[in-house]
Amino acid sequence: MNEIVEKKVWWQDAPAIKEFEVKAPWIAEKHQAGQFVVLKVSENGERIPLTVSDKDVKKGTINILFQEVGATTMTLGRLSKGDKILDLTGPLGKPTHIEKFGTVVCIGGGIGVAPVHPIAQAFKAAGNKVISILGARTKGILIYEERMRKTSDEVRITTDDGSYGRHGFVTDELKAMIESGMKIDLVVTIGPAIMMKMVCKVTEPYKIHTYASLNTIMLDGTGMCGACRVTVGGKTKFVCVDGPEFDGHQVNFDEMMARLRQYLDEEKLAREICQKNTCGVR
Repeated sequence: MNEIVEKKVWWQDAPAIKEFEVKAPWIAEKHQAGQFVVLKVSENGERIPLTVSDKDVKKGTINILFQEVGATTMTLGRLSKGDKILDLTGPLGKPTHIEKFGTVVCIGGGIGVAPVHPIAQAFKAAGNKVISILGARTKGILIYEERMRKTSDEVRITTDDGSYGRHGFVTDELKAMIESGMKIDLVVTIGPAIMMKMVCKVTEPYKIHTYASLNTIMLDGTGMCGACRVTVGGKTKFVCVDGPEFDGHQVNFDEMMARLRQYLDEEKLAREICQKNTCGVR
């Protein structure tokens, strides 16, 4: 259990992007689109949430994709095929509400493309027309394009530098689709907080219902510690048990982003220590 059976490096330059296929049959069987796991790499390490980006029930495996932005993800990235993750708990969180809406636009920015993948699969299986918008800084770090093409009726790509697809942001593509008169019944967005905020700003005037999957600081994953709290519709919610998806038009993104910035100094120090000590991995 928890053994890494495959390791893929999507992007080697810092911050590296890596993907593990992990032996976790119980999680693979129970997981539904939108749910996540919480893992711990070492006995003295922290617990971090990662969304399940793919699974194979027959093989009993799940896929997790991550970017090495902090000490824990750097430590995780140093594991190899055949190594085991110490603790892996899940599936956690409420699954995405899936039904036949009509036309569903799935928007993934950066590594947020990976967790939007099973959601697009589920909406497609429910009979929806799925249009996916994938965003990346540059062509080289675009992930999951082929997988998203297999599960979408249409894929549109944007890059910040114009190296692939539309030159601009996912919001530029979404706005152009809406202004063209396309009927969109639902938007689902996963990615950086600022991107999700701007997606919701685009859809709100048109009253297009929008799910945003939030990526807050999280510790226990059971709703007890309160670290993942956000304000939604003026009420306090806990992302780990009430989410991770919420009505994006009700989320206080400014408060959420402020909370995400509160440990930047400590995170920087942890990264520096990790680099000097090779993150505790031989």
